[in-house]
Amino acid sequence: MSFPAPYGAPGGLSQRLREASIERWDAYCWHPFVQGLAEGTLPLACFQRYLVQDWLFLIQFARAKALAAFKAESLAALRSKASGLNALLSEMQMHLTYCAEWGLLEADVVAHTEAPETVSYTRWVLDRGMAGDILDLEVALAPCTIGYGEIALRVLAHPGRKRDGNPYESWIETYGSLGYQALAKGAAERLDVLGVSHGGDARFPSLSATFGEAARLEIAFWQMGLNAAS
Repeated sequence: MSFPAPYGAPGGLSQRLREASIERWDAYCWHPFVQGLAEGTLPLACFQRYLVQDWLFLIQFARAKALAAFKAESLAALRSKASGLNALLSEMQMHLTYCAEWGLLEADVVAHTEAPETVSYTRWVLDRGMAGDILDLEVALAPCTIGYGEIALRVLAHPGRKRDGNPYESWIETYGSLGYQALAKGAAERLDVLGVSHGGDARFPSLSATFGEAARLEIAFWQMGLNAAS
């Protein structure tokens, strides 16, 4: 199948990072878990496992967003990061509501502990953010935000996608929506701007390694969900 064009400007940092890790990127964006979502064949236990761990992931993701606000280098950037954090906190409550639709009560979700894959990914992101500057942190976060947007576009373009009667259609619609697509596009554009202002060309080998590692950790996160079927 043909995949959608990437976000960001041609030659910009976002597209360059994606191309430098294209094998991992494709393995992440078209993982068997994702294909199962598209075709409606993913076992329910796998999706439930993913939903619970995604909730726990969002807690740490919110902390990373707060760290990005701390590292913001202008008042406008600080306001933007604060707005993004507030939006994420609202999304977390909606996530619990969504979990309930899949038979996962809030008390049960919050009582779960983080899987090793969740810990590895989230603490690594926070470590990159604390050790580096705002560009290091944004690159570590980008595969999640940008990746889910591209994943949705790949699902929507998949010839084997099941539309009628697909239990995961609501998930597909969420990330394929105009609102989320604008969020992913904005994240890529922000990376391009930071790449220019923060010496992205000179730092590309290090930034590329960060991006590639985040893609690898995303692959492991999907696989963690898929392993619930075994």
